Formats: sequence, C-alpha cells, structure tokens
Amino acid sequence: MSYDKNYSEWANDPISYWDKKSKNITWIEPYKKTLHKTADHYEWFHQGKLNTCYNCLDKHIENGRGNRVAIFYDSPVTDTKKKITYNELLSQVTSLAASLNNMGVVKGDRVVLYMPMIPEVIVSMLACARIGAVHSVVFGGFAAEELASRISDVTPKVVISASCGLERKKIINYKEILNKALTLSFHKPSKQIIYQRKQYICKLNMENDISWNEFIKSSLTINCIPIDSNDPLYILHTSGTTGIPKGIVRTNGGHAVSLLNSMKMTYDISQNDVFWAASDVGWVVGHSYIVYAPLLLGCSTILYEGKPVGTPDAGQFWRVISEYKVKTMFTAPTAIRAIKKEDSNGEEIKKYDLSKLKYIFLAGERADPESIKWTMEMINKPVIDHWWQTETGWSIAGNFAQFGLFDILYGSTGKAAPGYQVTVLNDEGKKLPPDKMGNLVIKLPLPPGCSSEIWNNKGRFYEAYLKRYSGYYDTSDAGVINKNGYISVMSRTDDIINCAGHRLSTGSIEEILTQHKDVAECAVIGIQDNLKGQVPIGLLVLTNSSINSEESIINETINLVREKLGPIASYKKSIVVAALPKTRSGKILRSTIAKILNRENYKIPATIEDMNTLEIIKSLKYT
Repeated sequence: MSYDKNYSEWANDPISYWDKKSKNITWIEPYKKTLHKTADHYEWFHQGKLNTCYNCLDKHIENGRGNRVAIFYDSPVTDTKKKITYNELLSQVTSLAASLNNMGVVKGDRVVLYMPMIPEVIVSMLACARIGAVHSVVFGGFAAEELASRISDVTPKVVISASCGLERKKIINYKEILNKALTLSFHKPSKQIIYQRKQYICKLNMENDISWNEFIKSSLTINCIPIDSNDPLYILHTSGTTGIPKGIVRTNGGHAVSLLNSMKMTYDISQNDVFWAASDVGWVVGHSYIVYAPLLLGCSTILYEGKPVGTPDAGQFWRVISEYKVKTMFTAPTAIRAIKKEDSNGEEIKKYDLSKLKYIFLAGERADPESIKWTMEMINKPVIDHWWQTETGWSIAGNFAQFGLFDILYGSTGKAAPGYQVTVLNDEGKKLPPDKMGNLVIKLPLPPGCSSEIWNNKGRFYEAYLKRYSGYYDTSDAGVINKNGYISVMSRTDDIINCAGHRLSTGSIEEILTQHKDVAECAVIGIQDNLKGQVPIGLLVLTNSSINSEESIINETINLVREKLGPIASYKKSIVVAALPKTRSGKILRSTIAKILNRENYKIPATIEDMNTLEIIKSLKYT
C-alpha cells in the first residue's frame, strides 16, 4: 500500500485505523472504546488493560524468541561489549521488579532513574513497567539542582543511580551529585539503589543507600501486573519557556500501539533486524527507540556509550553499524555535522562495511540539506529527516519506508504521518496557503502515544499547547507546507526574527550558509537593531579541512546569503567561532546565544554540554 493510500485510510476512518493497529499488542483485558473524550483530554483504548513489559519481553519468549539478542551494549569509553538475550533481560528485569515490589514499590509509585548508558538503566525502566511503577529518567550528568527539582516534582519512593558516568576521559561522580540533590530536594526517597561501576567505586554514605547487588534478590520473581491503558508509564521532563521543566506524562496503551506501528511504518524494521538509535536514554529518543519500540517489536537494539567523534575517532558510528549489521540508524543532525567536521573527506567511512545499512534517519533539530547531501554522497544510502517532539513520542512527519520512500526534498521533514493532520496558521489562527511560513499546528485529537498531561499541573498542558489555537495542538515550530504536502520545519517560533517588517526564519539563512564548503555548522541569531528591529548574524564553525582564510569565508557567506535570499535579509555579518554551545542531546542553544549577544539576562542551561562554548560567545566582538 502506498503512503497516500495509507494516509487516506487513516484520515477517512481514524478509529478503525488505530483499532486495527492495536491488535498487534497483547491486551490483558480488551479496551471498551478506541477513543474516549473526557472533559479535558482524549483517551485512547479506554479501559483496556495491558502490561508494557510483558509486550517487550515475556511475549517474545513465549513465542520462542528468548535466545534472540535484545541488547547489544557497546561502550568505547570503557572498552566493553555485551550481548543480552531476551531470556537474560527478562531474568534481570524480574529480579529487580520483584525486589522493588518486596520493599513496597507498587503500581503508581514513582521511581527516579539517574543513570549512565549502561544496560541496568533499561533493566530499571522495564522493571518499573512490570509492576506499574512510573519511571522518571533524569539525564545522567545533570547538575544537582536539576536532579533535585525533578525529585521534588515526582516524589519518588526510590532513586536508582550509579556510582559514575564517563565522558571520554572524564569520570563524573554521579553519587556526589545525587547526594547534593537529596539535600536540596524537599522530598526524601525511601531508598537510593546504587550500581557500582568498576571505573569508580563510591561510598554509600547517605541514609537509605544500598548497593544494586545487595538490593536485588535474584531468587525473587514477579509476574506482570495489569495496567490501565491510560495509566502513566513514565514521566520525562522537558525544558519549559518559564524555566520550570515540564514533566511530560506518557501513558501505556497508546504508547505501545504507536511505537510498535512506527517500527515497520517509519523505519522498515522486522524482528530479525538490528536497529540503532544513537541517542541517550535520558531523552525521548532513547525512551522510544533505544528501549521501548525495538523491544515491543522483538528485534535487537543497540545501547552505545560513546560519542560520534572523540571516543576515540570519527569512525565509531560506522564501526558500530558494520560490527552489528545495523539496518536502520537514527541519530541527530549535530552528530553528522560533528563527523563531517572531523572527517570531511570520509576517510573513516571507507574503513567499514556498510552493506547491511539501508537508511539513516535524523531528528532532534533542523537537518541542513548540505549535511544530508554529504552523508548520502559518502555512504550511498538514503538519509531521511523527520520531525517529532518529546510531547509526541514518535514522528509527526517523515518519509515512510514501509510504503516505499517518496522523493527526498532537501530541507523538508517529509509528509505528515498517518495519525497527524498538520496545518500552517498565522498568528491570528487563519489557515495559510501552501509555501507560506507560519505556525505549525496539529488538529486534535492527537494520535495514540502523544502526551496530553503535565505531571502535577493539569492546567499547564492546556496553557502551553492548546490555548492559543482552538482545536489544535501548537507545536511551537514555524514552517511551511508545500502544495504536495511536504512539511519544512524552519525553526522554533521563538527563533523567527522580524527584520524591517519581514519575518525571517533563521533556519532558512542557516540552510544557505551551510552550502559553503568550508562551513561545518552554523547558528543564525537575531540581534536587536534600532532601525530595523532585528538583523541576523551568523556564527560559523569551519571544517577541519578548510584551507581558506577566515576573511574570505566571511565575505563569501555574506554574498551567498545576499545571492540566495536577497537584500531583504539584511545579512551583513558572519563570525567564525571554534564551537557553538549545545545541549547534551546536540541542539544548538540559539536562545541562550541570542540573549548573550543582545546583552539580556540569561540562565545557564542545565543541559549544556561544554561551558567553555559559552565563554566563546561571551567574548565575541560583533558590533
């Protein structure tokens, strides 16, 4: 079936469409209604009961696939590799789940996970799911203040952590951070379970500390507990515009149905394939596509503890793909740009056999066309940008491998996924014609798997996402949809600048700048201007192979924008910088850069990867 036919099938009868998809999940009790509207939100698979852990593990073992590798663990920072089968994973999960239940953790209790990229974090997530506890993963390495705020928000009965995390050649003392967070938080958990890594053995020096090995009673087992479809599976905090993190709530039923459907529809994965999401379990990509979606399907997933470059070189992604025979990879555009910067001629790529690789998918922030073109040229495989958010949990738009790929349009995130009706509205809520930039919104109801609630704050979801446009979910992304349905996400709405009355997307200028052969990546920022309101400037990071002078590159990029976009952009300044400040997930901190350069007050983001990059921005002379 083609994409158009599949999308029409959903659009003509969304209830039947999702009812059919739900049959691939094992239900303990069938749901009474596919879609039920309550006073304040929609509920999918109303009053059905299931268990996500059962669908991830027990189900496959009962079907004779227990010896299939569930997790390939690859850690270049510790020189460690492991294969964990579904049988082995279930054994570990049931022991932890039973031990948690034995100490009093029951359905609805929260468990905070503050862990590095080790198999025990997946074990912990699934153990919580098995007994109906709600896990809240906090990105490993977050500062104590951020960890404390999340502990205070979700009030966990237990915190599961590790002695340390590893960043290239640096050891991060997680236990020290956790200790400080517990002193800052108003809530005190009943226990802190600490997994001791051999790279650093910490002291168990806080009240209620216990080691992982001492806590787990391997002789204990526990069956899966029936969970209501609309009971929460997890809470994942994302940054809020107010500076207060939002705890996005994901419920069990819709999450399982939508993620299992996406593995075939979006990524063309079957049970015998190897799938790799090169992300972190602390982010939504890690939740959805390192852990739950691959295990719901029953294929093999890769847990990678390393970086695209520097651990130890720019060839590690290609090594992992070659070694584990990865069919589909999912990563962030910033990872591709980092590899391109270090290895612009693709020498590392030539060392590895990529014959089993069929696709690379990108998401996380705007994928500039030049990076996509470079990657496709180097590996001779489709590189597909797609668009989704923490709040949606799976892709809003993409290019759907199950139906046969349609043409890749550079700069576009593809077409709307079945389940989403995406529209462009102006600020007054009027629908805009094709190719007119405006606010990207999704017609309600959102499909299964999407969040409709903020933890501990019922009204905040409405205020943040539903209030502005009646009947629509506001994505806070700006973009265009062309006459053929291709969606191009240009920037966050906060990144649209107003230059002499013209609304300009910073993403459209960045797209032009990266066409220059010496530019590895860039960020365009709006600077306050007394005459024009705002004018754009570009911060450029150059490739390592660049041999041209910075002055010539600056002049060429200015002329390039003028040629491609015209004088309307008032683009007159490029600045070469050594690096750009980014989050640990790879997103460029454009808002923070803009505040620094506009001499406004700013808060140092908890997610920043390298503080030195902020010093680079603060030192700029740009007027």
